[in-house]
Parts: sequence; C-alpha cells; structure tokens
Amino acid sequence: MTALKTQRLNSRTARLIDLTEMGFGGAPLGNLYRKVSEEDAQAALQAAYDNGIRYFDTAPQYGLGRSEMRFATAIKRFGRENIQLSTKIGRLLLDCEPHEVTPEAFVDVPQKRIVFDYSYDGVMRSYEASRQRLEVANADILFVHDVCAFSQGSQEASDARVRELFDLGGYKALTELKEAGDVAAIGAGVNEWQVCQKLLGLADFDCFLLAGRYTLLEQDALESFLPLCEQRDVGIILGGPYNSGILATGAVPGAKYNYADAPPEILERVRKIEDVCRSHSVPLIAAALQFVLGHPSVKTVIPGAVNAAEVEANIALLKTDIPAALWSDLRSNGLIRPDAPLPSETSHVA
Repeated sequence: MTALKTQRLNSRTARLIDLTEMGFGGAPLGNLYRKVSEEDAQAALQAAYDNGIRYFDTAPQYGLGRSEMRFATAIKRFGRENIQLSTKIGRLLLDCEPHEVTPEAFVDVPQKRIVFDYSYDGVMRSYEASRQRLEVANADILFVHDVCAFSQGSQEASDARVRELFDLGGYKALTELKEAGDVAAIGAGVNEWQVCQKLLGLADFDCFLLAGRYTLLEQDALESFLPLCEQRDVGIILGGPYNSGILATGAVPGAKYNYADAPPEILERVRKIEDVCRSHSVPLIAAALQFVLGHPSVKTVIPGAVNAAEVEANIALLKTDIPAALWSDLRSNGLIRPDAPLPSETSHVA
C-alpha cells in the first residue's frame, strides 16, 4: 500500500477530518458519458483503497444513484470506519415512467427523474436516501450540490437556488445534521468560486468542493475567494484539475476546456505551459495535478477514474518528481500568477 500524505480539512469541526492528498471522485462510476462495468468500477475503488486513498466523494446525481450504490459495495470491503465519505444534497431522485428519466450526462441509469430541492425537507429526504443507497449510518461531509450559474443555467437561477437554500430551510437542515453529529462538516460542491464566496458571506461553511476553478490555467480565485478561505479556515477539495481535459491531453486538436472545444487563446497558453514542462522532462498532466496542492487551502485533489489502471496512473502522477525550477519558470514566464503558492513552497503533513 502507498502511504499518502494527509491534510486536515479545517481545525473548527467538532470531529476533525483528515483527508488524503488524493481522493476518489465518484462521478465517472455513475456511467458519465459511457457505461462502466461493475467489475471495472469495483476494481477502481479497490485500487484507490489499496494505494492509500481514504477519501471518497459521490452524489445522487452521479448515474441517478448508481455511483452511491457502487460505493456501498466497496465500503463493505473497506470498513466504513476506515474512510472519509462525502455525498451531496439538492437533487431528489423520484420514481418515474421510462420517458421521464433525466439522466443528464449519464448513461444506463436507473428509472428515476431528478427534482431540484434545496428546502429543509428536500435536504433531509436527499440525505436519508443517500444513506440508504450507500448503506451507511452517516457521511462525513455533506455538500450542497450545483447552486452555481454554470449548473443552473443563469446567474438569476443560481441566485434563486441560494435563496431557496436559506429561505426554505435547507441550510437549517444542514446545521441540524451537523449539530446532531449526523455529518461532521457541511459545504457546497460547485463549478464556480464566486458562489462559494457568496455562500461564505451568508453563513458558515466548513469546506467547498470546487471543480475546475483553481488550476494551472485559472487562478482568479486568488483575487478574493482563496484568501477568504485561509482567513476563515475553510478547506478546499479540488475537482477538475485538468479543466475538463486540456491539461491532461495538451493542446491537441479537439482538446476540451470547460466541456467545449478549447478556444485559440487557451490552446496557445497551454502550448507555452507544455514547453516549460517539456524543458524539465515533466508531463503536463503531472504538473497540473500537483500544482493545485500548492495552495494551503486545497486539502485534496480528486481526479476521476473508471478502472484500476486509471487509478494507478493518477497515483503515479501524484508521485512524479517535479523540480522547483519548473514552477519558478512558469511564474517568471507569466504563465501562472505571481501570488500563486507553489508546491515547492508548501508541504503536507505526512
């Protein structure tokens, strides 16, 4: 087994949560874009555990419950007490007719339809349903899922979901679950840092799962959000370290950035980053994965995997030796912000 370093989510929760520097993101095991066999799914989860990963994240949305049910099978092998587990609220999964199924980007899903609900009753019903699918008594972290404009379709719709969370008692439900010890920490899982900052202005949150908004390509979150997290002792779980593909594939034809073909200016910037990486004999994807862990608020990174080989590859990237000169060259060439903390300047607790 590989011993991964750990970081504490924060120092404020009644039950402290230590996260391995790499976690396991459960979206691909919900059959995201393509079907994943049960054999491959369980092999991926087992490889993660065998390589020292102890933080596992999932959500009702991921395959309309399929990811959570696959996690349940693996958790029985691991022992619930041996892992940290997070899931999410905001989407209820309701029985429906075949033509009413709402798979979103997932394939081969159960016969369910999604209903967004951030009310008090919606939070409680969603969490109870997740516990049943996961076959556990509790999760460690419970996230409000997808209240950002990216997921809701507009800023107006995002603002309405945030109001629903507070006006209809969803946040009250979260705090009750935390105070009762049913969860140790509460947060939000979103695709934009701006809504995280808004939520921090409205109430207390322990952490955020931020997808794709602090990467080797994007560091605008350093303007105000990440400094606020440091000030408030708020932990960041970093998803989407490759900006949906281009930092994994490089600037190849058809490279994806934010789920669409990368525009010319992004392709050119990635080419320049690749040139620096190449000059130090470091794969771009390894630099992208390790860069995000340089920020002290980022406690873990959770790349996806659909089989054991992909898990092993992620672990190898995490362990790739990257010279400090690579980071300083990226900084001196204006390819990362001058105020971006570098992995060579920080260290995680073993």
